[in-house]
Amino acid sequence: MKKTIIAGSVLVAVLALSFTIQGEEPKYKNLRILPKNISKEQMDSVMHHFSAALGQKCNFCHVRVDSTRTWDFASDGNKHKLIAREMLKMTNDVNKKYFGFAGNPKHLDTKLTVTCFTCHNGKVEPATIPPPREQRPQQPRPQGGMDSVKAKQ
Repeated sequence: MKKTIIAGSVLVAVLALSFTIQGEEPKYKNLRILPKNISKEQMDSVMHHFSAALGQKCNFCHVRVDSTRTWDFASDGNKHKLIAREMLKMTNDVNKKYFGFAGNPKHLDTKLTVTCFTCHNGKVEPATIPPPREQRPQQPRPQGGMDSVKAKQ
Protein backbone atom coordinates (compact mmCIF):
# COMPACT_ATOMS: atom_id res chain seq x y z
CA MET A 1 0.00 0.00 0.00
CA LYS A 2 2.82 2.38 0.94
CA LYS A 3 4.60 1.58 -2.32
CA THR A 4 1.45 2.41 -4.31
CA ILE A 5 1.05 5.79 -2.60
CA ILE A 6 4.73 6.63 -3.12
CA ALA A 7 4.61 5.51 -6.77
CA GLY A 8 1.43 7.53 -7.33
CA SER A 9 2.98 10.61 -5.72
CA VAL A 10 6.10 10.27 -7.84
CA LEU A 11 3.97 9.88 -10.98
CA VAL A 12 1.95 13.00 -10.15
CA ALA A 13 5.16 14.95 -9.45
CA VAL A 14 6.73 13.80 -12.73
CA LEU A 15 3.61 14.71 -14.71
CA ALA A 16 3.39 18.11 -13.04
CA LEU A 17 7.06 18.74 -13.74
CA SER A 18 6.73 17.68 -17.39
CA PHE A 19 3.82 20.09 -17.91
CA THR A 20 5.82 22.88 -16.29
CA ILE A 21 8.88 22.18 -18.43
CA GLN A 22 6.84 22.01 -21.65
CA GLY A 23 5.14 25.28 -20.84
CA GLU A 24 1.57 26.12 -21.50
CA GLU A 25 0.04 25.21 -24.78
CA PRO A 26 -1.03 28.27 -26.75
CA LYS A 27 -4.52 29.41 -25.79
CA TYR A 28 -5.53 30.01 -29.39
CA LYS A 29 -5.21 27.66 -32.35
CA ASN A 30 -4.56 28.53 -36.00
CA LEU A 31 -3.20 32.05 -35.46
CA ARG A 32 -1.47 33.09 -38.67
CA ILE A 33 -1.12 36.86 -38.27
CA LEU A 34 -1.71 37.62 -34.59
CA PRO A 35 1.05 36.60 -32.15
CA LYS A 36 0.83 33.01 -30.90
CA ASN A 37 1.26 34.17 -27.29
CA ILE A 38 -1.43 36.88 -27.44
CA SER A 39 -3.19 37.36 -24.11
CA LYS A 40 -6.93 36.97 -23.65
CA GLU A 41 -7.24 40.72 -23.02
CA GLN A 42 -5.36 41.54 -26.23
CA MET A 43 -7.37 39.01 -28.26
CA ASP A 44 -10.65 40.39 -26.88
CA SER A 45 -9.52 43.92 -27.73
CA VAL A 46 -8.61 42.96 -31.30
CA MET A 47 -11.86 41.03 -31.84
CA HIS A 48 -13.97 43.89 -30.44
CA HIS A 49 -12.14 46.27 -32.76
CA PHE A 50 -12.93 44.04 -35.76
CA SER A 51 -16.56 43.85 -34.70
CA ALA A 52 -16.91 47.62 -34.34
CA ALA A 53 -14.89 48.40 -37.47
CA LEU A 54 -17.15 46.26 -39.67
CA GLY A 55 -20.40 46.56 -37.72
CA GLN A 56 -20.60 42.77 -37.44
CA LYS A 57 -20.61 40.04 -34.81
CA CYS A 58 -18.49 36.88 -34.36
CA ASN A 59 -20.46 34.84 -36.92
CA PHE A 60 -19.32 37.12 -39.73
CA CYS A 61 -15.85 35.52 -39.65
CA HIS A 62 -16.14 32.52 -37.33
CA VAL A 63 -17.87 29.15 -37.70
CA ARG A 64 -20.59 28.17 -35.25
CA VAL A 65 -21.03 24.47 -34.49
CA ASP A 66 -24.79 24.08 -34.11
CA SER A 67 -24.63 20.56 -32.66
CA THR A 68 -22.60 21.73 -29.67
CA ARG A 69 -23.74 25.36 -29.68
CA THR A 70 -20.12 26.49 -29.59
CA TRP A 71 -17.74 28.40 -31.83
CA ASP A 72 -14.93 26.78 -33.79
CA PHE A 73 -12.67 29.83 -33.72
CA ALA A 74 -9.76 27.90 -35.27
CA SER A 75 -11.75 26.90 -38.36
CA ASP A 76 -10.97 28.51 -41.71
CA GLY A 77 -14.41 27.47 -43.00
CA ASN A 78 -15.68 31.04 -43.32
CA LYS A 79 -14.29 33.04 -46.26
CA HIS A 80 -14.51 36.29 -44.31
CA LYS A 81 -11.86 35.04 -41.89
CA LEU A 82 -9.49 34.45 -44.81
CA ILE A 83 -10.24 37.91 -46.17
CA ALA A 84 -9.64 39.39 -42.70
CA ARG A 85 -6.18 37.80 -42.64
CA GLU A 86 -5.30 39.42 -45.96
CA MET A 87 -6.60 42.77 -44.71
CA LEU A 88 -4.48 42.41 -41.55
CA LYS A 89 -1.39 41.77 -43.67
CA MET A 90 -2.19 44.86 -45.72
CA THR A 91 -2.73 47.15 -42.71
CA ASN A 92 0.40 45.78 -41.02
CA ASP A 93 2.42 46.51 -44.18
CA VAL A 94 1.03 50.05 -44.44
CA ASN A 95 1.67 50.73 -40.76
CA LYS A 96 5.20 49.35 -40.93
CA LYS A 97 6.10 51.23 -44.11
CA TYR A 98 4.55 54.61 -43.30
CA PHE A 99 4.32 54.76 -39.51
CA GLY A 100 7.18 52.57 -38.30
CA PHE A 101 4.80 50.17 -36.59
CA ALA A 102 6.11 46.59 -36.54
CA GLY A 103 3.20 44.30 -35.61
CA ASN A 104 2.43 44.75 -31.92
CA PRO A 105 -1.28 44.03 -31.21
CA LYS A 106 -1.28 47.04 -28.87
CA HIS A 107 -1.15 49.25 -31.99
CA LEU A 108 -4.83 50.02 -31.55
CA ASP A 109 -3.77 52.49 -28.84
CA THR A 110 -1.41 54.32 -31.18
CA LYS A 111 -2.56 57.53 -32.86
CA LEU A 112 -0.90 57.18 -36.26
CA THR A 113 -1.91 53.81 -37.61
CA VAL A 114 -4.25 52.43 -40.19
CA THR A 115 -6.88 50.10 -38.75
CA CYS A 116 -9.89 48.29 -40.17
CA PHE A 117 -12.03 51.24 -39.12
CA THR A 118 -9.92 53.66 -41.19
CA CYS A 119 -11.61 52.38 -44.34
CA HIS A 120 -14.62 50.38 -43.16
CA ASN A 121 -16.15 52.96 -40.79
CA GLY A 122 -18.50 50.39 -39.29
CA LYS A 123 -19.55 48.90 -42.64
CA VAL A 124 -18.72 45.56 -44.28
CA GLU A 125 -17.82 47.19 -47.59
CA PRO A 126 -15.61 50.29 -47.46
CA ALA A 127 -16.96 53.30 -49.32
CA THR A 128 -15.23 53.83 -52.66
CA ILE A 129 -16.31 57.44 -53.07
CA PRO A 130 -16.72 60.23 -50.53
CA PRO A 131 -20.19 60.72 -49.08
CA PRO A 132 -22.33 63.36 -50.79
CA ARG A 133 -21.75 66.86 -49.57
CA GLU A 134 -24.24 68.05 -47.03
CA GLN A 135 -26.62 70.63 -48.48
CA ARG A 136 -27.05 73.63 -46.23
CA PRO A 137 -30.26 75.59 -46.32
CA GLN A 138 -29.93 78.66 -48.50
CA GLN A 139 -30.31 82.07 -46.88
CA PRO A 140 -33.16 84.03 -48.40
CA ARG A 141 -31.86 86.53 -50.92
CA PRO A 142 -32.95 90.11 -50.52
CA GLN A 143 -35.56 91.25 -53.00
CA GLY A 144 -34.10 93.61 -55.53
CA GLY A 145 -30.63 92.03 -55.44
CA MET A 146 -27.48 93.63 -54.05
CA ASP A 147 -28.58 97.13 -55.04
CA SER A 148 -31.42 97.00 -52.48
CA VAL A 149 -28.98 95.88 -49.76
CA LYS A 150 -26.61 98.77 -50.56
CA ALA A 151 -29.47 101.24 -50.57
CA LYS A 152 -30.55 100.23 -47.05
CA GLN A 153 -27.07 100.92 -45.66
